[in-house]
Amino acid sequence: MSQVSVYGVLIKPIGPICNLDCEYCYYLEKEALYPEGENFNMPPDVLESFVDQYINSQKAPVINFAWQGGEPTLLGLDFFRKVVGLQQKYANGKTIENAFQTNGVKLDDEWCRFFSDNNFLVGISIDGPRDIHNAYRVYKSGRSSFDDVMRGISFLKKHRVEFNTLTCVHRKNEAKGTLIYRFLKRIGSRYMQFIPIVEQKSKVDLHAQNPNSKVTEWSVDPTSYGRFLVDVFDEWMKKDVGKIFVQMFDVALANWYGAPPGLCVFSETCGKALAMEHNGDVYSCDHFVNPEYRLGNIMNSSLGDLVESPFQRSFGLDKEETLPAYCRECTYRFACHGGCPKHRFTQTPDGEDGLNYLCEGYKKFFSHVDPYMMFMANELAGHRSPANVMKWDKRK
Repeated sequence: MSQVSVYGVLIKPIGPICNLDCEYCYYLEKEALYPEGENFNMPPDVLESFVDQYINSQKAPVINFAWQGGEPTLLGLDFFRKVVGLQQKYANGKTIENAFQTNGVKLDDEWCRFFSDNNFLVGISIDGPRDIHNAYRVYKSGRSSFDDVMRGISFLKKHRVEFNTLTCVHRKNEAKGTLIYRFLKRIGSRYMQFIPIVEQKSKVDLHAQNPNSKVTEWSVDPTSYGRFLVDVFDEWMKKDVGKIFVQMFDVALANWYGAPPGLCVFSETCGKALAMEHNGDVYSCDHFVNPEYRLGNIMNSSLGDLVESPFQRSFGLDKEETLPAYCRECTYRFACHGGCPKHRFTQTPDGEDGLNYLCEGYKKFFSHVDPYMMFMANELAGHRSPANVMKWDKRK
């Protein structure tokens, strides 16, 4: 098996099937890609082929598996016991790591004991306190999921499982950054992700002057997203640098320091973060699971060949090559690189297509954190702790 450069795959072992019905979820509709009555459980032969190919197609000593959905706990624990056994079988001397994203409602002692015994890093989706979380994250019956999520977190804590929180930022919580950050701290989250919800309407006026007219009613407002991040940053700056880790801040610091950001959204190019469905179908990206971005299937094509295919290389390079002139001349191009291509559907002030819907929010955030990031990057360069920024901030 030929080896290629390091890449990642977001694995959808149960496709889009979920026990919640989050109104803003863009993935539930992917069920329509497959025949009615499709069994979305990943077959054993697909699982084994993927584990083998994914580990042994990469030139890397550490292989990271990312399990997501849908809701992966619906597959049951035996499926993931099989995963661990296959990883051990095909490890070939490499270190294997597993990340598991869940809504948390089915977690119990057995699940969390398994996570602890096998060093799984668990991501919990939670949008804030009860009223905020339940604005969109409910069961198909409309019943609240908040108490079940909190119970799941209690099991993670009981078994000392390292977990991070994934919080979607949308129209109903975009003005509550400080409140949400404090809540997440209170429930024990030390690693936080804040993901902007941006979904285009199915029929839009592509030349509408107001960007919000192009998106769904739950999509975050661009400027409000920037303010949300600023509010969280200012709260974090008080006493949490080096104690609480916010993905957006870590990625920004990497770009200010001149290191790879570790997140495709803010990388110059993309194409190394693919998605695989339950049946082995591989797509260019989790945000582009559409027929035109289907690269092939691992049961009749090499996973490494799909990653290195001309189509996928072009997909990755397009991010930089289609960047509008307005972005190329931007002060913060180094920190943003135009953001996710999925969100580049508005126009620049001079009428060029391809501007990121979140542009104003990003600029608001980057301009606010610029002096802090410069200070922390300088501390890193001098082999000092970036946490010194808190003392520097108080002296200003």
